[in-house]
Amino acid sequence: MARLYHVPLSPFCRKVRLSLAEKKIEVELVEERYWEKDADFLRRNPAAKVPVLRLDGMLMAESAAICEYIEETRPDPSLMPKTAPERLEVRRLVSWFDDKFHSEVTSKLLYERVNKKMTGEGYPDSSNVKSGAKAIKYHIDYMSWLLDHRRWLAGDNMTLADFAAAAHLSSLDYISDVDWNRSAVVKDWYAKIKSRPAFRSILADQVSGFRPPSHYADLDF
Repeated sequence: MARLYHVPLSPFCRKVRLSLAEKKIEVELVEERYWEKDADFLRRNPAAKVPVLRLDGMLMAESAAICEYIEETRPDPSLMPKTAPERLEVRRLVSWFDDKFHSEVTSKLLYERVNKKMTGEGYPDSSNVKSGAKAIKYHIDYMSWLLDHRRWLAGDNMTLADFAAAAHLSSLDYISDVDWNRSAVVKDWYAKIKSRPAFRSILADQVSGFRPPSHYADLDF
């Protein structure tokens, strides 16, 4: 069985979990306190970052590389389109969420409110929280624009781009940092994607010291 070293609210870990679950790959989840830089974990990934996946006799790091490997070795059901321009758009949007969205929103909200407490780094920086709360509005508006022109974020079919976005938003939703009333089309998209069987284990996550809002696991929120 595959083994994933992860942190429950990490969007990068959640993206890998969604890919594994969508392709029905059984995985053992092992919570990793990566910030303690345990010697065994550093041997698994000297970068001291999660996720780390043990699969096919290999240890894999970096969520984008992991997801591409899963896609190449388990192509059914596909999370990448067939043509090069379509794949380019998926990769662009995965990078958008894992880089730009993460830098402007996730690191300012989730990391300030949750990660600092977990790692003992102190209290949230209110200026960062305000910055993240402002930036998420822009990103939801951009998603709304995309979804006004497409069935899914990158095109007519659900792809890894949708999982990347949902991984970040579900982590933020756990701490009530998403205004779902800002865009009906984004709310409908999220309801559709979180109703998939692949999302079940994520919606069951419980993080010590943090209680999710009542709508978190509600498919008709």
